Amino acid sequence: MPHPEFVGLVNSLQATAEAALGDLNAATASAARDGLLAETRARQTAERSLKLLTMLAEKTRGNLDLTEAELLSNAVTSLRGRLEH
Repeated sequence: MPHPEFVGLVNSLQATAEAALGDLNAATASAARDGLLAETRARQTAERSLKLLTMLAEKTRGNLDLTEAELLSNAVTSLRGRLEH
């Protein structure tokens, strides 16, 4: 069974990156208000979240259950794809 705090951490990092990339939700409105959506700063925010997720994947390899590993892998793959465009 996935650890709730781990799932929350992965979801939080992914949501931060997605908000910086312009996905519309409450986090985007807050990020815009705080000046985090300026183009270069938004990309840096998204890249930082991706780096953290990638590091988390490397450091936890072999220590996650299937659901946690899949969640983390999907988050990294999704963000990499968005940042490459």
